[in-house]
Amino acid sequence: MKRWIFFLALLAAFPPLSTDMYLPSIPTLARIWNEPLWVINLTLVVFFITYSFFLLVYGPLSDRLGRRNVLKIGLSVYIAASLLCAASPNAPALIIFRMFQAVGAASAASLVLAISKDVFAFQDREKILAYLGVVIALAPMLAPVIGGWTLAFFSWRCIFCILAGFGMVAVWGVHRMEETLKPSLRTTKVSVVDNYLPLLRNGTYMALVLVVALAIVPLFAFIAASSDIYISRFGVSEQVYGYFFGFNALALMAGSLLCTRLSGRVSSARILSLCYIGVTVGGALLLLVDQNGPWKLALPMLCISFSAGLSRPPSNNLVLSQVHHGAGAAASFLMFTIMTGGALAMWFISLGWEDKITVLGIMGLVCGGLGSVLWLALQRRQMIAGH
Repeated sequence: MKRWIFFLALLAAFPPLSTDMYLPSIPTLARIWNEPLWVINLTLVVFFITYSFFLLVYGPLSDRLGRRNVLKIGLSVYIAASLLCAASPNAPALIIFRMFQAVGAASAASLVLAISKDVFAFQDREKILAYLGVVIALAPMLAPVIGGWTLAFFSWRCIFCILAGFGMVAVWGVHRMEETLKPSLRTTKVSVVDNYLPLLRNGTYMALVLVVALAIVPLFAFIAASSDIYISRFGVSEQVYGYFFGFNALALMAGSLLCTRLSGRVSSARILSLCYIGVTVGGALLLLVDQNGPWKLALPMLCISFSAGLSRPPSNNLVLSQVHHGAGAAASFLMFTIMTGGALAMWFISLGWEDKITVLGIMGLVCGGLGSVLWLALQRRQMIAGH
């Protein structure tokens, strides 16, 4: 089990590593290339849009061809694109190469949930996902710190070389991995209609996907706005920014760690209800607390991050439990919805708002409140498998 946790955590860490490690360099890139912040933030937005689209591709492909071969191809693309990002001469080139990096990264993260469903039963899977949440939370916690110190001693280009190194380690792990998808569960063809139409008709699955995405949206907005708020508004250094960002990532990890203790003792329904209350409270604190220092952002975001970390293992597990075949497509569509919502949140927070903290508070309040209402409605229907 420990071997699987490490391997799946490495695959799931690709999105936070690919985005958070170079967050401290965003103000620097804007200055070096003399570009407005919104242009540099396109390297984030475009990454998540491309990443989201290819999530829909890799899931059905893996249901037909197997997880192992699809991962090898995707990770190879990721390594090559990371090296091209390191060689980017300007912002447009970096944006384009980030698109290709997203194509590769999608193969890793989209198949983590599918592999976990291949290997583990419901109760064991929830525990595994909770442990994964603890481990992969280290990625957004450590990534900005590593990026900040890389900037201090080397350059932003070295950050992408490090990411290419992570890709090589993952390829080695896939090479040693046995195929997890049983031949009897493989689909006969790859078709958008055949793979996704049954999911779109599954009302409980679709509602749960939306509920899961709502809890994560404020975090994506925070990722896009954090470097500008901490560095440009509050005046902290790139290294100190990495510590503040890591503080919120630590809260995300603490939420997943608590879930490992609660799993099997407290129902998933009760855990998720508490999570959406936490996101709502965090959003309200962002609106009510004086915004005159970095801790006034970090502490309310801690509440949102902790709640999101606590919610993901049981919510992802419940989503996967609504399907019996085509786990790759189901996992891909879930990740697609999360990442598409995240990309929209990143775009929205980058529109040039004078007070980004207030906008974050409103997003937390709306997403937490709406998520609570939808989750209560689903519970009353009592149609959730594994509930």
